[in-house]
Amino acid sequence: MDTIKIRTVALEDNQALAQVLRDVLIEMGVPKTGTAYEDKALDVMYETYNAPRKKYFIVEDAGKIIGGAGIAQLEKEAAEICELQKMYFLPEARGKGIGLQMMNTCLEYARTQGFTKCYLETMPYMKDARKLYHKVGFTPLDAPMGDTGHYNCLAWMIKEL
Repeated sequence: MDTIKIRTVALEDNQALAQVLRDVLIEMGVPKTGTAYEDKALDVMYETYNAPRKKYFIVEDAGKIIGGAGIAQLEKEAAEICELQKMYFLPEARGKGIGLQMMNTCLEYARTQGFTKCYLETMPYMKDARKLYHKVGFTPLDAPMGDTGHYNCLAWMIKEL
């Protein structure tokens, strides 16, 4: 754990990060359409999150990217609602408290940007992820919010910041 580091995404991370995110999505059995898998942003994460009120954090272990998560305003919603985006970790990052550290990092950034609520979408069968979301105070919603384009993500949650 001494070599674990959370930092902001850099331009040189784009290719490795895209591979990590796609590998996790495939491992989890996420559909390739209507989910983050087909987002154009996956190949240009630095450029996508290098904008006001957006930030993507990566987790690296001894220089190797093992996961990440980001915050951005939720498309087509009020300015004070953000979205937790693309939070995925390789198997070697799981079960070590890294998800909680990343969640806290993202939510703290959201607060500094004036967001008052955080929304997320996930898959109903991603039980470990949903357990973490509940632990930090996310509650289930009956329907999606905003316009993420992720019509195959069928579990929606929100948290007051």
